[in-house]
Amino acid sequence: MARIHPYVAAACAVVLVLAAPTVAVDPDMLQDVCVADRASPIKINGFPCKANVTADDFFFAGLRNPGNTNNPAGSVVTAANVESFPGVNTLGVSIARIDFAPGGQNPPHTHPRATEIIFILEGTLEVGFITTANKLFSKTITKGDVFVFPRAHVHFQQNRGYGPATIISAFNSQLQGTQAIAMTLFGATPPVSTDILAKAFKIGNAKVDAIKGRFTPK
Repeated sequence: MARIHPYVAAACAVVLVLAAPTVAVDPDMLQDVCVADRASPIKINGFPCKANVTADDFFFAGLRNPGNTNNPAGSVVTAANVESFPGVNTLGVSIARIDFAPGGQNPPHTHPRATEIIFILEGTLEVGFITTANKLFSKTITKGDVFVFPRAHVHFQQNRGYGPATIISAFNSQLQGTQAIAMTLFGATPPVSTDILAKAFKIGNAKVDAIKGRFTPK
């Protein structure tokens, strides 16, 4: 079978986001370009514009190679958002590469500022999201498939194949934000009170403390 080149996949993902008949989450741009000046001391909703712009500001090579999946989750996200790719500032788009080891998982999480659409480069994944009515929409997808996760909905990806898997994710925000559910609740700083989590999950305090011990605060 012909291989799907990563750059072709990335381009397809961006086109899908740009073509979506929805209003971008980020505010509209007010000038042609506004490359983020990450060193500026000025604090605004977003990032101030850099003075001297070059073609390199609109280039990012970080998605070329697989990331290191040697971690407890068995997955790694390589993001090309405004924090690492200043050229997307004010453009309302960003992209990421996610690599999975066999059995690897991108744990349940949300993106409060963006819808996410994924394109599978290789492998087989179980993916899904949960609505506010607690309805799960889940599907097993494979190389060449596309799946979309609505903005702010809890969602996940799990490698169900025998080999590694890779996806390209595109977002309609320059900085989508990510909240991993388990880490948010059990690894917050300062920590959420144990009795609050015990009551919410209907378990004992000792179990909550044991779970907290598995999550290192950011």
